[in-house]
Amino acid sequence: MMFQIDWKKLNACVLASACVLTTSVALVPVTSAVAQVRTLPDFTDLVEQVGPSVVNIRTLEKVAAKPSGGGPGEEEMLDFFRRFGLPIPNMPRPSPHPNRPAPQDEDQPRGVGSGFILSADGLIMTNAHVVEGADEVLVTLTDKREFKAKIIGADKRSDVAVVKIEATGLPAVKVGDVSRLKVGEWVMAIGSPFGLENTVTAGIVSAKQRDTGDYLPFIQTDVAINPGNSGGPLINMRGEVVGINSQIYSRSGGSMGISFAIPMDEAVRVSEQLRVSGRVSRGRIGVQIDQVTKDVAESIGLGKPQGALVRSVEPGAPAEKAGVEAGDIITKFEGKVVEKSSDLPRMVGGTKPGTRSSLTVFRRGATKELTVTIAEIEADKPAKKTAGKEEKPKASSAGQALGLAVSELTEAQKKELKVKGGVKVEVATDAAARGGLREGDVIVSVANTEIANLKDFEAAVGKTDKNKPVAMVIRRGDMAQIAVIRPSR
Repeated sequence: MMFQIDWKKLNACVLASACVLTTSVALVPVTSAVAQVRTLPDFTDLVEQVGPSVVNIRTLEKVAAKPSGGGPGEEEMLDFFRRFGLPIPNMPRPSPHPNRPAPQDEDQPRGVGSGFILSADGLIMTNAHVVEGADEVLVTLTDKREFKAKIIGADKRSDVAVVKIEATGLPAVKVGDVSRLKVGEWVMAIGSPFGLENTVTAGIVSAKQRDTGDYLPFIQTDVAINPGNSGGPLINMRGEVVGINSQIYSRSGGSMGISFAIPMDEAVRVSEQLRVSGRVSRGRIGVQIDQVTKDVAESIGLGKPQGALVRSVEPGAPAEKAGVEAGDIITKFEGKVVEKSSDLPRMVGGTKPGTRSSLTVFRRGATKELTVTIAEIEADKPAKKTAGKEEKPKASSAGQALGLAVSELTEAQKKELKVKGGVKVEVATDAAARGGLREGDVIVSVANTEIANLKDFEAAVGKTDKNKPVAMVIRRGDMAQIAVIRPSR
């Protein structure tokens, strides 16, 4: 039996099938791409919602004006003699005019930061380091209105400050629940990096409860934060402020994808005290503590490395009166587990002075319950001004093995560099240079030990293992970062 094939119909069927196949294949990636685009976050509504609540903060300081030394054109004439190497003639100085007013102090720009509106009547939250040392604070709203602000209070330990402007009906932010914040969650920042107002950046939460050696556990993000962002809000996808952008980790001074924000729950507690009394009251018990290592925990039968190891007890302090001894491990405070040593200062610091609190300590294989009465941490004392000749810094070569030469900070330098302690890097070579340190940096911590002066630095460096990396916290301008110095092999 023979069959006759209609080639025209067959070709038409093949072409039709190919078209269907091609169309169906082409639709798959298009549909997937559309779905993928729909899942990406859109920040436009958040910017419209929170943007008007973010402010730009400029600070000014008064600088003594220098009296005019000569008449018009004198500087140009002196420059002519210098340029051609001619001897400078003795030029007569005009005597002060009796009716001419004395030169007035001048307001010079000191810094730029960010902030956000807490209440409709003009309370604004920012970083303490943004307004520190300022003689005048200027706040600019998104509608370009500018106000002089009054500093209600600033707390250096938490780096939180509250300022007030005389205005009403302002758009206040919504404060979010930090406990609901998750690692990997999208967040957004608005601020004035490098003075560029109303700049929006976004990223994700990289970590929570990040311990950087400061008083508070930070929220770590990869949001682009640069100088000028300090004091601005970190915002979740519900349009709520969950943190205050405060610090970055950087070797260059610019964003490197690691930034830190003060958790908003901690910031609110601080701001409430600042609003009531202008200062923050914190508790202390008078112990020097250290972390509990795995080796220590196993050797004493603690089980797992947790708690705070008491290195020493201050004579007459609340801890001594309560019966705490050197070598004890504080495992609980007010029934809450102390997971790591840095948890204890935060727990005690957040307790009102005068409160009777319970301590659980592990001592020689057994636990003991103690009761301690919380004392108050002394307020930061203002630096004393030196009179007479300018104080010369003392130099040290204690860090020579690390490629460091440092000097003591004078009171004048502390004021100029806006730090309360530390040592200044005069030379950074070899391991120090590879670790990112450079001349002019101020070292404020060595191996988790706070450095107030040259003596502290020499003692801290002397205790470090010369064959192991050394972590240092440094200040460079208004920014803080951690540098790790690895000794040469």
